[in-house]
Amino acid sequence: MDEQAALAERFEEHRGQLRAVAFRMLGSPSEADDAVQEAWLRLSRTDLTGIDHLGGWLRTVVSRLCLDMLRTRRSRREEPLDGQAPARAREGDPEQEAELVDAVGRAVLVVLGTLAPAERVAFVLHDLFAVPFDQIAPIVDRTPVAAKKLASRARQRLRGATSVPSAELAHQRRVVDAFLAATRSGDLDAMLAVLAPDVVRRADRAALGPGRDAVLRGAESVAREMLLFGRRARVAEPALVDGAVGVVVAPHGRLLLVLAVTVEGDRVAGYELIADPERLRRLDLAVLDGLDGLV
Repeated sequence: MDEQAALAERFEEHRGQLRAVAFRMLGSPSEADDAVQEAWLRLSRTDLTGIDHLGGWLRTVVSRLCLDMLRTRRSRREEPLDGQAPARAREGDPEQEAELVDAVGRAVLVVLGTLAPAERVAFVLHDLFAVPFDQIAPIVDRTPVAAKKLASRARQRLRGATSVPSAELAHQRRVVDAFLAATRSGDLDAMLAVLAPDVVRRADRAALGPGRDAVLRGAESVAREMLLFGRRARVAEPALVDGAVGVVVAPHGRLLLVLAVTVEGDRVAGYELIADPERLRRLDLAVLDGLDGLV
């Protein structure tokens, strides 16, 4: 085996974790692949005598590439909160992409997309991959103490803040889960069972198709409309929306629509469809589930 082939084999041993790091930083499988490929090109042009730990060196290179990509994305106003998924550089394997998104969680990807680039990189490296802050600091061009603060701010943002007691949040979650399950299944009776008889659906204009009313009243009308929503419900996930349990709709992990849900008793009393980009930016979104299992 020649030297280049041996190097390529060593690189392949790290590709899986590098892609996992890059995807959590970028939220895009194709961009993650681009970052990993660029890391390989840089490695192939580098004198290995100065590299003591190849895995750490590659992770640093990928992290810096991702940080630059995040900063470029922000400068071009291509953040996920623009209200629609930006065009991807190329189409990947839809099944593989779905597995990546599901492994991280749509709500997590959505909230990660609201973080400043350095916050996202510091959080992903430390909280999800246990990289020490003294190694993160030079990547984000901060001191270790400042890098720790970046990760802490990101952690607080993902977990959010609410004045609603945990027991009430758990109850809201059960109702919202039932609401989503009925929508996905196309079961009209199940939908009617989870909606209050006088339920009200409101929506901003960006969330509506032509000819749809901004306000819809009554369980029967709302249920039938929601059943048409079934395809999108497959890319929907419960999240904390302004301190209460709601829903984010995020194809490819990119925020498209939010449902701000009102729960009364054991039923959904109302919800608002929010798709206007400016309104989406102002929402306080956070994850409901823990951050374990994301590595």
